[in-house]
Amino acid sequence: MIPSAAAAIGVDAPDLRVFVFALFFVFGGITSLNDVIIPKLKEIFVLTYAEAMLVQSAFFMAYFVFSIPAARVVLRVGYMQAAALGLMTMCAGCLLFMPASSVASFPVFLTALFVLAAGITVVQVVANPLIVLLGKPATAHSRLTFAQAFNSLGTTIFPYVGSALILGSLAKVDASALTGAALDAYRTQETHRIFITYLGLAIALIVAAALVWGRRHRLPHARPHYGARWKEGFDLLRQRRFAFGATCIFLYVGAEVAIGSIIVSYLMQADVMGLEQRAAGSHVSFYWGGAMVGRFAGSLVLRIFSPGKVLACVAAAVLALLAISASSTGALSGWSLLTIGLCNSIMFPTIFSLASEGLGARAAEGSGIIATAIVGGAIVPLLLGRTADLTGSLKIALVVPALCYAVICAFGIFARRPHPALAAQAAWQRSP
Repeated sequence: MIPSAAAAIGVDAPDLRVFVFALFFVFGGITSLNDVIIPKLKEIFVLTYAEAMLVQSAFFMAYFVFSIPAARVVLRVGYMQAAALGLMTMCAGCLLFMPASSVASFPVFLTALFVLAAGITVVQVVANPLIVLLGKPATAHSRLTFAQAFNSLGTTIFPYVGSALILGSLAKVDASALTGAALDAYRTQETHRIFITYLGLAIALIVAAALVWGRRHRLPHARPHYGARWKEGFDLLRQRRFAFGATCIFLYVGAEVAIGSIIVSYLMQADVMGLEQRAAGSHVSFYWGGAMVGRFAGSLVLRIFSPGKVLACVAAAVLALLAISASSTGALSGWSLLTIGLCNSIMFPTIFSLASEGLGARAAEGSGIIATAIVGGAIVPLLLGRTADLTGSLKIALVVPALCYAVICAFGIFARRPHPALAAQAAWQRSP
């Protein structure tokens, strides 16, 4: 499954740590750009909400398809060479935006996003265990937290910059009123702005891959290891706590991505904030920025209160925010939706840790299974889009993420007490 350890723990390489932090920044930022290109592609290709959500489906399906193969690649060639391979695959995905723009084809854009996400999957499989490797084991948790902060920084900055580059000029033409050659020319012109943005990313990724390749021998003996064969790991789903937690990862990622995907369209609605496309796009940064701020505050709260109770409380807060957003108008409706990012901040790591409690030596296998549950980002947004199309209302469609957060709230209540194995261990340690 996902690599969890290496043969050489505690490598002192500050320059490599900086590089890994940069990886977290880049793949977090590129992922959040989907929230900006969705409304642009929806406008250009005159898509329904469900069709526009295929952007997220194509992107996150790559996690499901490539997580395990990527882990095997890392096992075979090592961290640094796998990182270079992942970066070059990301570059190839960015460059595929050129033919997608040239032929003005939505399916080709989806293909480019799938390839881009395949590369990100490889890089993530490398980055998570590598940040543990590069330093003292005792400080691994702080390094992971710091790395996640860089990921959140990327998801905050990229949408703001992307909205300026991709949504910078408002279209003067209604694509639904065009046909034939005029429509093709319009789509080519408008998608060229998207290609230029991703071309810049491709150049940066080539430079990063070259730097990694030049350092490929820095960790010659570092290799991940695996417990059981990956197919055998799925028997962990027979454990109720773990299966419930893995399901919540699926629902959480799906709900988080679904809400991020509709922010621009939602804020542009006259009964919400009535923003222009570029202004609405820049507001995506508030959603992801809230997650960055909440991650730091949440780390302190989780030291004081039970993680399960905290998870239940923030999930309940999201349900309240969704209800407020759906039932109100104006700035209150818009900002209540954006504030959900703040509540999202602690959910993934908390669900992950609660689900993994009691797995012991099989924690790495559990981690791999949970990683495949990220495919929720491909499915839940599609359900939200389909609901919006059927009802004609994005506000009514918010019931889809609301159902997801309701299940997460239930899991927090279910997991509010430590796993019996951990409770027994703590009792034994307290005994005289």
